[in-house]
Amino acid sequence: MSKTIFITGATSGFGAATARRFAQGGWQIIASGRRKERLDALAEELSAHTAVHTMTLDVQDAEAVADAVAQLPAAVAEIDILVNNAGLALGLEASQEANLDDWNQMIDTNIKGLLYVTRAVLPGMVQRRRGHVVNIGSIAGNWPYPGGNCYGATKAFVQQFSRNLRTDLAGKGVRVTNIEPGLAETEFSAVRFKGDQDKADQLYEGAHPLTPEDISEIVFWTTQLPAHVNINAVEVMPTSQSWSALTVSRDS
Repeated sequence: MSKTIFITGATSGFGAATARRFAQGGWQIIASGRRKERLDALAEELSAHTAVHTMTLDVQDAEAVADAVAQLPAAVAEIDILVNNAGLALGLEASQEANLDDWNQMIDTNIKGLLYVTRAVLPGMVQRRRGHVVNIGSIAGNWPYPGGNCYGATKAFVQQFSRNLRTDLAGKGVRVTNIEPGLAETEFSAVRFKGDQDKADQLYEGAHPLTPEDISEIVFWTTQLPAHVNINAVEVMPTSQSWSALTVSRDS
């Protein structure tokens, strides 16, 4: 019997790379995202390797999420792995200058969307006494940086929710992993900078950042270990990135 992985935010970046990695291994793919044309293209690409079920879905819509999971075809209804990848960052302004709409969208996607999908999928995993929830966090949830205010806070939520989820699932046979990438070259920065690709490119220039394929390999590794092994968290940076010195402000 083929196993099934459900990936949110599968239209680009980590999500698309993860779909490709698992398709190579013969896994059935449930790919969700907001951009139907990209989902269709991904399904066409991967259909040579495996069965692909797509869902045009905005994870911010709790009712739509619950309905989509409830209406999955029987062939893919038993989800073995959930990858909560859908998320975004918007803006790098200081908190006193930040756009409240940006903050709300990050909260609605990175926190609420992750909650809605997890809550819809988890009962089946618990009932079957097997499954794995992989949350895509960020080093921003561990370490602050200027302008990271709300985004970092949403990823700190993901970290703590992952820990509490592990506690709730004790003895249920369901694993939970929080993967926390550092600098990675995806559409992430272009979205953060509201489509300013030149600004996004400057961030990555000469930095040898992580790639989507790097993260997909980590997702694959953590989920293919024996069922009695749970990788709680993986914090990963490119070799070029490390922690900054602490800031000290002095009187001028």
